[in-house]
Amino acid sequence: MAFGIKRYELERWKQGVESGEISFLTHYWVDDRFPGCSTVTKVGCCDLNKLETWGKQYGLQRQWMDLRGDYPHFDLFGERQREILQREGHLDQLNKLQNKKA
Repeated sequence: MAFGIKRYELERWKQGVESGEISFLTHYWVDDRFPGCSTVTKVGCCDLNKLETWGKQYGLQRQWMDLRGDYPHFDLFGERQREILQREGHLDQLNKLQNKKA
């Protein structure tokens, strides 16, 4: 279940994915399969080869892509999420959510 984002943020992410950009969206997330993780970052792009190439630099494998629906993406969480967001210049997305919890 996703929450903690505005509709325009979701729409901006979808537009980026559809236009072939590597797009980032971080939101609160609750999934019993991943205890201790309260946020996820979806890194999406409709160009699967571009998304795969992007992911390889961080050790992400093509088979880890979520290809369900219209917005192919990788799901990032935990320390890998923080590391990649920092390297990509999008750590503000995660910090915004963590500051709201404090």
